[in-house]
Amino acid sequence: MRRDLDDVIQDWPYDPEPGEILAREVRTREGRMVLQVRVELGVLQLEVVGRPDGVRPHGFVTFLDYLRHSAASRGQVPGGKSPPWMMSAQQCAEADREFIQYYHRRVAWLALRRYDKAIQEADHTLALMDFVRRHGTEEDYVTSHEQFRGLVLFHRAQAATALALERRRPEEAIDALREGVDSLNAHQRAWWEERDASDSPNPTLIEQLQGLEQEIRKNFDVAKTLREQLDDAVASEDYELAATLRDRIRAQTRARR
Repeated sequence: MRRDLDDVIQDWPYDPEPGEILAREVRTREGRMVLQVRVELGVLQLEVVGRPDGVRPHGFVTFLDYLRHSAASRGQVPGGKSPPWMMSAQQCAEADREFIQYYHRRVAWLALRRYDKAIQEADHTLALMDFVRRHGTEEDYVTSHEQFRGLVLFHRAQAATALALERRRPEEAIDALREGVDSLNAHQRAWWEERDASDSPNPTLIEQLQGLEQEIRKNFDVAKTLREQLDDAVASEDYELAATLRDRIRAQTRARR
């Protein structure tokens, strides 16, 4: 049985455009679907269910699930409060492994326009980042992940916007972009406050989302979405109009399910 990847690499040359991710979904000999990502030195193959590497850490679906279990089942100190549960150095290293794996699968799903899957991957990474913020022992370790939170939020907003446009829902796309900008702004403020820093990785990402919002408004002739109208009604204390708009939003949400 051949063990080299020569045929795969020769049939799939590495010639991406700037910023392009080369990805494809293929079926294995056993019949399951996997993701493949072409990189300069070969090919990454990722599982599409569970963890990208197919491993069940300590019997759990993901390492985040295991970390949550570990934190929830920490021992009690007799006669006093439990000390805060903190991640060990080995657990930090294993969390890094999961971060990297989910990054590769997230960008692969984005490249393949599987936006629903990309949203799921972003949500997992954000949840893992939240856990690290609460339980990471070293500030430098936490910061090494927080500096990428903006990119994950950006990818999520991109995916949610594209998914809404695929479904011919431009107002929903605009709401997704505005939510993404709000999340990035909140992260930027937290970055400044926690680190007393004047720089952050978010301004360019925010500008890109805002530019896309204006483009969608123009192309689909959307002045204000129902959610924006609701915000205006609440701000002006027009509660009767606000109630009507809430009913319309709920009706739209039910119709889309």
